[in-house]
Amino acid sequence: MDTADEQFLDGQLLIAMPGMGDPRFERAVIFMCAHSPEGAMGLIINKPAPELRFRALLEQLKIKSEVDLDETPVHFGGPVEHGRGFVLHSSDYEVDGGSLKVNPSFAMTATLDILQDMAKGEGPDQALLALGYSGWGPGQLESEIQANGWLIASAEPDLVFTSHHDQKWEAALRTLNIDPRLLSVSGGRA
Repeated sequence: MDTADEQFLDGQLLIAMPGMGDPRFERAVIFMCAHSPEGAMGLIINKPAPELRFRALLEQLKIKSEVDLDETPVHFGGPVEHGRGFVLHSSDYEVDGGSLKVNPSFAMTATLDILQDMAKGEGPDQALLALGYSGWGPGQLESEIQANGWLIASAEPDLVFTSHHDQKWEAALRTLNIDPRLLSVSGGRA
């Protein structure tokens, strides 16, 4: 594929198709943080980790919380490096040298600075915490898309940062005018 023809998915959503075959990605919505010929990296935004909350994570890291964070979930970001934390957030916040600006609306930070600032109430306006990430080697994601494993949609902050995690898959499909009830497990080619 010619480099000029390549589609980079930074700042887009991947929506798992039914029948993908990998239970970790069943009904997953992934925000793509980076995509290049060298590979891709994203965070699952609709799978909160059961019974893990931000406050408990801060306590483990010995960070004192000055604001009420009891209801802030921590998400399963993906199966790679599941002990490493990432914060997908609005672009109003930045750590010098530590934040990846994905596009004008979104950034991603993986340093303790953001957690400390969030614990003081000084973090970004909107944020989603994740442990682990979803990663693909060169050409792997493109092959999965070509095999009808994923749909691609625009990422809107209202959808990404909503607390209705169990509705994000359907909501993401609806941004493409697709009724989730009409999706088939088997794909085809025209």
